[in-house]
Amino acid sequence: MSNLTEVQVRPGVAGDLSELTELYNHYVRETPITFDTVAFTPEERRPWLLSHPEDGPYRLLVAQERGEGTFGPILGYATSSPFRPKAAYATSVEVTVYCAPDAGGRGIGTLLYKSLFEALADEDLHRAYAGVALPNDASVRLHTRFGFSHVGTYREVGRKFDAYWDVAWYEKPLGHKD
Repeated sequence: MSNLTEVQVRPGVAGDLSELTELYNHYVRETPITFDTVAFTPEERRPWLLSHPEDGPYRLLVAQERGEGTFGPILGYATSSPFRPKAAYATSVEVTVYCAPDAGGRGIGTLLYKSLFEALADEDLHRAYAGVALPNDASVRLHTRFGFSHVGTYREVGRKFDAYWDVAWYEKPLGHKD
């Protein structure tokens, strides 16, 4: 990795599917950060990837180290997805960021969110929402840094690893201001 000199953020593409699936599966298998409890195959994750085109309000951005003519592994990804399926929610998105286990503390999450919110700036969006399984101090700090406000906590809303977990919800104004 010593010759890798910078990190690029780009839209996620079909060729990333296996690596993105493995990154996410780490959190499925090892942490309560996601409430999925069974690891995915890349084919099971394909609809998720395809639901995030290169433009529009539902994006998938990946961070990847780049060196002289080479690309390293994916360091993380950020998404914006529909908040809820009903039409009245169309101007709200749920956002999330996942970093590779060895990429934490390097500013990758910050870089991904900065790029995601820049990409969403011209979309017809009003609010972004993020759910944070607790405890997760790094995620709370990241969302606070990006102007999210805590709006409530669902207590013991999910059970994983024979324990109940709280989820704190955060919101951030986008686009048209009140």
